[in-house]
Amino acid sequence: MIFKETGLKGAYLIEQERVEDDRGFFARTYCSREFTAHGLNPVFVQCNTSFNAKKGVLRGMHYQAAPYEEVKLVRCTRGAIYDVIIDLRAGSDTCRQWASAELTSENGRMIYIPEGFAHGFLTLADNTEVFYQMSEFYEPGYAKGVRWNDPAFAIHWPAEVRVISGKDSGYCDFVP
Repeated sequence: MIFKETGLKGAYLIEQERVEDDRGFFARTYCSREFTAHGLNPVFVQCNTSFNAKKGVLRGMHYQAAPYEEVKLVRCTRGAIYDVIIDLRAGSDTCRQWASAELTSENGRMIYIPEGFAHGFLTLADNTEVFYQMSEFYEPGYAKGVRWNDPAFAIHWPAEVRVISGKDSGYCDFVP
């Protein structure tokens, strides 16, 4: 695996090191030793899948509040997404800054999202599936979010948002 810093401390874009032959390719998508060697949390307790029927679906920007903050490892297993993370860690040099990456089933990229970050994505293709590995169990009372178009973050989305839940569109403006 190839770990590339996103510019937000602790967040990484991870690319597969593919071994190819006439059958196709083989690549690791997770190795606890490599995660530990990069100072990343190697423990995941829950996996989730999100299926999105249409291009233009926006999910996010979600996070879990303390004491249930979570690390996420996100990969697109079918289709394509524009994935966005926001550093919400008070005192961080990059607090309120965001980073993005295009994750597709073809490029096999993953994004490692540390605790204290919000996460969301916009589908770039119909029939898109996203796979998440989580370091904490889902705790509904601690599920929080910030609005995808909050001027405090000024996120540039590459395409029109066509479908979004009332909950995701209704988050209040961010207050530090």
